[in-house]
Amino acid sequence: MDVKGKDEIVQLNGNHSECLTKKRQDYLEWPEYFMAVAFLSAQRSKDPNSQVGACIVNQENKIVGIGYNGMPNGCDDDLLPWSRSADNKLDTKYPYVCHAELNAIMNKNSADVKGCSIYVALFPCNECAKLIIQAGIKDVIYLSDKYHDTPEMTASRRLLNLAGVTYKQFKPKQGRIVIDFNSINHSDLKSTNGFANVQSP
Repeated sequence: MDVKGKDEIVQLNGNHSECLTKKRQDYLEWPEYFMAVAFLSAQRSKDPNSQVGACIVNQENKIVGIGYNGMPNGCDDDLLPWSRSADNKLDTKYPYVCHAELNAIMNKNSADVKGCSIYVALFPCNECAKLIIQAGIKDVIYLSDKYHDTPEMTASRRLLNLAGVTYKQFKPKQGRIVIDFNSINHSDLKSTNGFANVQSP
């Protein structure tokens, strides 16, 4: 007798059963995975206004660098300003903070990042575009371009175009990815289609 479900086929032969379970269909695809890593990395940022992460990936879909926006190593971030505006620019974060792209490139775990792709929450500014070009990164995948009309972003696109670095906007297939630390401890896991996992006795 065969008992067939959407994700599993159980063949019963006397006192023995054989379970053929199909793979999950709702796993993260590579682009969603890499952008999610960028967003998770952003949660390390201490910036009260903008938390940005970046993830660098080589041609083998291996992560070779991650980063988030923050103050330079060795600089006490309690002594530096986090404001977006002030009468004196030196009292804002902008002269001091390192962007996610810079940190991802500096944190690389390979000899170089030539030919790699970078996933980043925000379209890179002109300063980060320079770093991306000089590092040899071949394309940029970004989620938001909310500062599109600023001079910094206009200059960034000009530089990337001249250097032949491609850029494209990431279109997520789902709006949220939830990380549930308790899921690993669930003893009676259900598949997402509602079927209970079938186990051999």
